Amino acid sequence: MQLKEAIFSQVKKEPFAQALKMELVALEEGFSAVEMDYRAEMDNMFGRAHGGAIFSLIDEAFETVCQTVGGVTVALNVAVNYVASPEAGARLRAEAREVSGTKRTATYDIKVHDQKGTLIAVCQAVAYRTGKPLPFM
Repeated sequence: MQLKEAIFSQVKKEPFAQALKMELVALEEGFSAVEMDYRAEMDNMFGRAHGGAIFSLIDEAFETVCQTVGGVTVALNVAVNYVASPEAGARLRAEAREVSGTKRTATYDIKVHDQKGTLIAVCQAVAYRTGKPLPFM
C-alpha cells in the first residue's frame, strides 16, 4: 500500500503529467490505468490528435506500471500502433499490463481506448529493471 500511495503522489507532482493533465486512476502490481482528456492543443497540423500526445499517455501508464515492482525500471523499447484518432473532447484511458517479467526485464501490453470503448492505440513495451530502489520511497 505504501508503494502504491507513493507512485500516486509522484504522478500528482510530475511536471509533464500535470502539463498534459494526466491522471493515474488505477494501480496494482503489474497493472496501471492513466486517463487524460484529448484537447484541441493536442492537435497536429491536420486537426487530429498528435501521435505524441497519445504516446505520452501510453508512456505514463508504462512508467507507473513498471514501478509497481518497487524498484527503478526504465524503458528499453516502446512500439506503438495507432489504430484510430480520437474525437475532440474524448476521455482517453491507457491501460498497461505486465505480460512477463524476469529479475532484469519485463514486457507490457498497453492499450488506449476512448470513453466509448473505441480502440485508439496498441503498444508493446519492454523495460529494464535496474535493481535500484525508488528514490521517493
